[in-house]
Amino acid sequence: MNETHRDRDTEGRARNARPRDGLGRPLPYGTPGVERQPEGVVRTPHETLREAQRLLDAGMPFHAHEVFEDAWKSGPESERELWRGLAQVAVGLTHAARGNTAGGARLLRRGAGALSPYGEAGGPHGLGIGGLIDWAQELAGRVESGPTVDAAAEAPRLLG
Repeated sequence: MNETHRDRDTEGRARNARPRDGLGRPLPYGTPGVERQPEGVVRTPHETLREAQRLLDAGMPFHAHEVFEDAWKSGPESERELWRGLAQVAVGLTHAARGNTAGGARLLRRGAGALSPYGEAGGPHGLGIGGLIDWAQELAGRVESGPTVDAAAEAPRLLG
């Protein structure tokens, strides 16, 4: 019988242990990769934004998306769409930098739409929601025409 080996975490859940590059693409086993973000970390909104900005500035939007995903899963219900929208724009930037321009544009727009309800109050946690929405929509329009973008050069400013 041919049994397929699956990577598992300490609790037995399936987890891909392959190393990844800065844009989250899997690399061959044994290849040095970028340190992965630990999953399930509960951070304050300030810590989340600081860590995500650091990763975005380093050209690692996939990893920033994972930080936003933790906030989305652990934060208050009233902010779930905020963190989900931020995760979507980060993964949209990831796809655009990987050359998936159609998927990148779609996710950037979806994230901008999810953020729009939060822009009326000036943005929670000091976020520059209006600027992020403008950035995501402008980048979506640009990448649709095909050019792959440099993730670090295109990193948005999260705080207003």
